[in-house]
Amino acid sequence: MRSRLGVWVFLIVSLWLGVVPAAAQVVDVDLQLVLAIDVSRSIDEVEGRLQRQGYMEAISDQRVIDAIVSGQHRRIALCYIEWAGAHYQRVVIDWTVIDSDAAARAFVERLSEAPRVSESWTAVGAALEFSGNKLRTSPFRSDRRVIDVSGDGRNNHGPPDAPIRDRLVAEGIVINGLPIMLGRANFGRPPDDQLDQYYEENVIGGPGSFLIVARSFEDFGRAVRTKLVKEISGVERAGTAIGLVARPPSAD
Repeated sequence: MRSRLGVWVFLIVSLWLGVVPAAAQVVDVDLQLVLAIDVSRSIDEVEGRLQRQGYMEAISDQRVIDAIVSGQHRRIALCYIEWAGAHYQRVVIDWTVIDSDAAARAFVERLSEAPRVSESWTAVGAALEFSGNKLRTSPFRSDRRVIDVSGDGRNNHGPPDAPIRDRLVAEGIVINGLPIMLGRANFGRPPDDQLDQYYEENVIGGPGSFLIVARSFEDFGRAVRTKLVKEISGVERAGTAIGLVARPPSAD
């Protein structure tokens, strides 16, 4: 009897002190989406601003809002991270519910005020692993979980990307890609005119996964908007590569 009384006294005092947390409430959403943005040094300051501006314009675009509120729960959960080498993955805006124009504008406002940092190397595999962990620990519940990776180079640091991609896909996570292909030299190296193929073979995966190619940073906003609408609406079109600026014809 005395021990039972002691337990009750402990619980009452703990609750009074706020030591015992209330049970976390799981929120249902139509989609959990991690936006994983490359901020390696191959993307200079001007290009970095254009890239972030593209996401800001896309997230607040009315076509994207309409796609969000057309779902069963009329809301999605969004997490925005930036990555470079294996040593650098940063949560710029943690999990946030987007369910209206006002929520999208508030998200964009926070993004516009966040400082941008540039770091060395391109660790696509580490970025995928970090994004997967954000989904595993998310306070939300949804039928669809998606990682949206954008970058202008291949994995050159940290763990290989394809095995991590395969493991995440096995967990039910879909990975889509937005390779940035500007057709210009990078640190003295010739342009990578097969980056889209690399993304298709090593980065994207899962049911309905796709990639959309951005061929200029000025066109980045349109690429992101098209991609977000597809991801939010859940249109399945597996293995699709869409170039927003037409490729030059191959030699005969």
